[in-house]
Amino acid sequence: MQPTGHLRGDAVHVAGDARQRFHDSGGYGRPLGGDEIALSRVEAAHLLFRGDLSGVALGDGAGDGNGEVGFERFFVESAAAADRFAVRYLVYADLRDRGFYLSPAREPWPGGDVDAPDAVDFVAYERGSTPDTGNVKYPVQVVGERESLPAAGLAGRTLAVVDEESDITYFAAEDGTIAGATDYDPPDRLTGVLLADRVVVWDAPEGLYERGFYGQPLTGRAAAVEGAVQLSLVEAASLAADGVLSLSASVDAAGAAEESSSGGAPEADGPAAAVVARGRDVEGERFDRRLAIYRRLREADAVPKTGFKFGADFRTYLDVETVEDLPHSEHLVRVVEADHRFSPRELSLDVRLAGGVRKEMVFALTAVSDDDRDDTAERDAARDADVEWLSVGRLTP
Repeated sequence: MQPTGHLRGDAVHVAGDARQRFHDSGGYGRPLGGDEIALSRVEAAHLLFRGDLSGVALGDGAGDGNGEVGFERFFVESAAAADRFAVRYLVYADLRDRGFYLSPAREPWPGGDVDAPDAVDFVAYERGSTPDTGNVKYPVQVVGERESLPAAGLAGRTLAVVDEESDITYFAAEDGTIAGATDYDPPDRLTGVLLADRVVVWDAPEGLYERGFYGQPLTGRAAAVEGAVQLSLVEAASLAADGVLSLSASVDAAGAAEESSSGGAPEADGPAAAVVARGRDVEGERFDRRLAIYRRLREADAVPKTGFKFGADFRTYLDVETVEDLPHSEHLVRVVEADHRFSPRELSLDVRLAGGVRKEMVFALTAVSDDDRDDTAERDAARDADVEWLSVGRLTP
């Protein structure tokens, strides 16, 4: 004879030998005193589904003559009474089937003792570990396919995304640390021409591209011009901010060429301000965020290159000695605003693509905005930006 539960507020109380039967042997619920335990709605529904509870008395006269209801009625009642009950139940049942004990991650349940953000729904303990031992494996945040979730603060969580067909995809969100070992210092001085959306350095030293992996050479069959390198606006803005790049001329949006006011030696802040302004013209405020991340990656001795072919902002190389012996890139980096909210579909697409090309997907959250700045602030915006790095990958619990 299976025991009966009684709904009390938002918990189901079970008496008899419930502590030994459910809590001590299976990690369900929390002790109330003696052998009685309290189950969360999700835990009670799981035990009803398994047939380990004979029913739950709702206390409103619903159900059979004793006021008891089975799994179907309890599930529907709970879905109406508790936020996101259906998707949380699906994840709870799936992880139970995978051999994990779980607790709701809120007081007064055992999982409420874990230092987890409010958005976390459950804590899953290591296999063989119970709520009493407290060895947490996964802090689980349940997300429906059509929900959105803030990018900030996701590190350290396991995301369980439930799609419209009730399939579950798990993602691990961690701190995204990128540290390279590329040993290259740009030359002291480069001179370039600012075009509509790039900068050309006509007499670039060989190491700029071959060892620093800056830009792309102008090449072609029977080329009579040697040493010309095209820099992206992000690369050029970073070099200009470091005092390396000066501009001898620029071409405005109408195609008109203008010589530098100082004959090839612009004032100190001139090149950086000019390239940043052009970047904003062609890309908007997103340019500032990308520049911020580009500079952070270079400062970490990693080499960022465009990630356009992969739908990202950058791909990164951690250890470049020569372009002729170039390793595979290790990361895809997408730059987003600090208050960005992911849709699960967007997150799944990015992570799936990165995994398909054997790279780690890293999101760079930056607070750089397009507010007006003086020349000094424009030059230092990237260096001073607050950045949070978030790595997200597929997970099989």
